[in-house]
Amino acid sequence: MRTVILGIGNIILSDEGVGVRAAEALSAAYEIPADVEVIDGGTTGMELLGPLTGVDLLVVLDAIKAGRAPGTVVTLTGSEVPVFFCSRLSPHQISICDVLAGLEFSGEAPKDLVLIGCEPDSLELGLELTPMIAAQIPEMVRIAVVELAKRGVRLAEKVACA
Repeated sequence: MRTVILGIGNIILSDEGVGVRAAEALSAAYEIPADVEVIDGGTTGMELLGPLTGVDLLVVLDAIKAGRAPGTVVTLTGSEVPVFFCSRLSPHQISICDVLAGLEFSGEAPKDLVLIGCEPDSLELGLELTPMIAAQIPEMVRIAVVELAKRGVRLAEKVACA
């Protein structure tokens, strides 16, 4: 089974970069098996068609506008996911909706799709996440690990050296 964990977002627009930061945190905390790839999708768009072709499980980490309180973490699966990607948070946001549509059109859509999103607090220019959103990264990582485990993908925590 080929699994991709995709962190997306614009890291220069404060909370818009939460998906990239969550992917980085997951990679830093867990051993990633050989059949799992963690991709920093940043603000790329259709360039992701190649890396996402033939994926069995796609776990997307992103900032999403779900109409909830800032800092709310939302998990969506399957057909619920594309709806949230069709409205952009910023003009620089990845066009994941277009990528998913392209994969669907070519018959290469992920067999299973999970979105773990966090409602942003600020989309202002800045390299740092707001404290409220930064505090949600461990929860996003925890949910990703749980969702992966539900699908038979087990991640082992890295052992800290003293």
